[in-house]
Amino acid sequence: METILSTSGLGKTYQSAGKTLTVLDNISFSVDAGSTNAIVGPSGSGKTTLLGLCAGLDRSSSGKVQLNGIYLDDLNEDKRAQIRNQYVGFIFQNFQLLPTLTALENVMVPLELRGEKNIRARALDLLDKVGLSDRGHHYPAQLSGGEQQRVSLARAFSNQPKILFADEPTGNLDAETSEKVVKLIFDLNKEAGTTLVLVTHDLELAAKTQRILRIKGGHLISDKPVNTND
Repeated sequence: METILSTSGLGKTYQSAGKTLTVLDNISFSVDAGSTNAIVGPSGSGKTTLLGLCAGLDRSSSGKVQLNGIYLDDLNEDKRAQIRNQYVGFIFQNFQLLPTLTALENVMVPLELRGEKNIRARALDLLDKVGLSDRGHHYPAQLSGGEQQRVSLARAFSNQPKILFADEPTGNLDAETSEKVVKLIFDLNKEAGTTLVLVTHDLELAAKTQRILRIKGGHLISDKPVNTND
């Protein structure tokens, strides 16, 4: 199996009021290409920090992160941004859409950054896949939370990422909307053959993945495949 992501001895510390605060300590794991994975743990356990390090959004204090065969720690900010744009898709709890752009334009942004062709047609196709083909001309403020998250999902898949990082993707949505968004995430992920790494405190959502990594107090305390009783 090809490994798309691996961390070894990963640590993150911050200096706060003259003290060293350890957020993550000695975390090592690897992720197979095409697999679905959940990172779970209580609030403040370091889940989002870990996701940020794995995606190259932040730099570790110790250890290594390898994404698609590239060591992120050795790269400057521009190079890491390039790697993210090339290989990574993101979905955040608070959607992070650009408020001055329409839904369609938001989906087109990653494609424009890559200098791709036929971007309008591709963005329209993705909006159609998430059931929003008639909402492309609306701005984020004119969309419901669920619709905004579906736009961000279309945007996440627009650059055909090798790995999708989702940070509490249903955290701001009601149960019914969450269910629809989760189904879309898994369906699009499967169709594209993307690797999924999901941070969540929702154990029901985590159980839909193939593997659960548990974090507590900055430590990886368990790493187990999900028992599927099909």
